Amino acid sequence: MNNLMKGLLLLLVTIVFLSCQLDENKRVVGFYNLENLFDTIDAPDVRDEEFTPGSEKQWDANRYERKLQNMAAVISGIGAAEGVDAPAVMGLCEMENRGVLEDLVVTDRLKAFNYEIIHKDSPDNRGIDVALIFRPDFFKPESYRAVPLFIEDEEGERLFTRDQLVVTGTFDGDRLHFIVNHWPSRYGGKERSIPLRNAAAELTRSLVDSIKGLDADARVIIMGDLNDDPVDVSVKKYLRAGVTSQDVKSDSLFNATAPLFFQGRGTLCYRDFWNLFDQIIVTPNLMDANSGKHHIVKTEIYDKQYLRQQEGDYSGYPFRTFVGDWYHGGYSDHFSSYVVLKQK
Repeated sequence: MNNLMKGLLLLLVTIVFLSCQLDENKRVVGFYNLENLFDTIDAPDVRDEEFTPGSEKQWDANRYERKLQNMAAVISGIGAAEGVDAPAVMGLCEMENRGVLEDLVVTDRLKAFNYEIIHKDSPDNRGIDVALIFRPDFFKPESYRAVPLFIEDEEGERLFTRDQLVVTGTFDGDRLHFIVNHWPSRYGGKERSIPLRNAAAELTRSLVDSIKGLDADARVIIMGDLNDDPVDVSVKKYLRAGVTSQDVKSDSLFNATAPLFFQGRGTLCYRDFWNLFDQIIVTPNLMDANSGKHHIVKTEIYDKQYLRQQEGDYSGYPFRTFVGDWYHGGYSDHFSSYVVLKQK
């Protein structure tokens, strides 16, 4: 090996070493809609009949196992994309119960990270919930609560939907609060369902205000499938999440995912229009690089090519597990969004 080759090799080793050193303080926090992660058991009082072996979907053990492996591939892939082994914290939605999460965190790709689970069954009519999984080497929870959302249909009957999960704990020495959401869908039409999401936004906002009432400097990360975009009234007016730094006032939040939306990117696609429903919204102090605490240095959507439909009319759309009852064997109808935090 000549001197030039030795020099190049030494330079490469130095770059790799420095990169690894720089990554020591990097932490990833993400959110992922798992799109109907159901087990194969027909549970009483849960509308899960379509996800059973005898249903039109033929949801059997093999398909369930493939779904678990696909979800694990995305979660671990987010970490790999940012040069870390796996996210420190992931908010999740659209899972049937705690059991499917227990199966997920022991898959081959995730088992080594010893993810722990915070979950509570929601009263949702479809039996789907929200949850938080976390690596105990990075996050140590102190408390959590599931807060119900009380909304009604046009006849005054209660609509049962997902709780909002509030988790408080220590994140590498910093105290953080997470609020995990899955706001009411646009089923029945966007305009007709706007009041439902406005109510969800009001609840989330009240949770933030309650936290800040106890600690004015509280650091809060809101994440979830909001079924609205960053510019919709539920997010901007009722949650008071600014989409630019100029929008952020003393009592406002900052929508860390909004810049991606303005770039034309999204987490799901409908009629060739990209929506960014899967958002991460934070108190402004999490954007402060001079705080001496963890702050956000990057926001991203995990939308790698392997997660996209490769051909046909929906080429480029998220590669789904099912379209109707037609099994595709894909991942989810949503891409994941995430933020990267570092401590100065």
